[in-house]
Amino acid sequence: MRLRIQTLLAYHLPGPTEIIARILAAQSVGQTIISEDLQLTPPAALIATTAAYDGARLLRGRADYALRIAYSALVDVAPRLIIPHTARSHVWSELPAEVLRYLMPSRFCPSDKFGRFVARTFPQPMAGGARVRAILDWILTNVDYLHGVSNAETSAERTFVDRAGVCRDFTHLAITLCRAANIPARAVAVYAWQLEPQDFHAVIEVYLDGGWWLADPTGLAPINGMVRIAAGMDAADIAFLTTDQMVELAEMRVDVASG
Repeated sequence: MRLRIQTLLAYHLPGPTEIIARILAAQSVGQTIISEDLQLTPPAALIATTAAYDGARLLRGRADYALRIAYSALVDVAPRLIIPHTARSHVWSELPAEVLRYLMPSRFCPSDKFGRFVARTFPQPMAGGARVRAILDWILTNVDYLHGVSNAETSAERTFVDRAGVCRDFTHLAITLCRAANIPARAVAVYAWQLEPQDFHAVIEVYLDGGWWLADPTGLAPINGMVRIAAGMDAADIAFLTTDQMVELAEMRVDVASG
């Protein structure tokens, strides 16, 4: 599927500000960047680096007082399969070393607190794929997609209690429950076709049958219409902008179209 991406971010900065931006389409398996354009106003000396573990491309450097980032890209996305019920989960000793970290609790995903719940609600001997599908079905049934309930500090533990949140919260809860089931899971920032309203979107990847599988815990966008940006332990690793001081968002637009 061919997707056209257009993104605009504009910020007021209090002064010279160090930034890390994650808005570029990743150079990852299953998607090919046909063309792209990046414009910074005023011109800023940002360095682009590519992460070896997931192909994410970071922009980092310093900007002064104001920054406008305009990014457009044309990306081909290969067909993706829905996680099959029969997909096998791995014992820890079988996993690649770089995958092991995605079994561990993290700031927003306290998976060590959910072992008993997962064992009761999604019991063995479910296959790994069936267990992940059951977790995603449970979240869709029991958690409401609702703005204003959560904030940037909300963890999966809070979402489990509130039973409401946005894509970030659905993703954190799915990651937490999968890790508690000994299934490696990570957060993924994507551009998502057919997402309404258009925005940066957070989804998950789980490691089963020797590879990573993409899934959307909110069910709001088709996985075949997603362009990967970055992956990490939780939302702290995939934020579209991280700065060393408070900044003011002046304008933000995201648009993803097919063809």
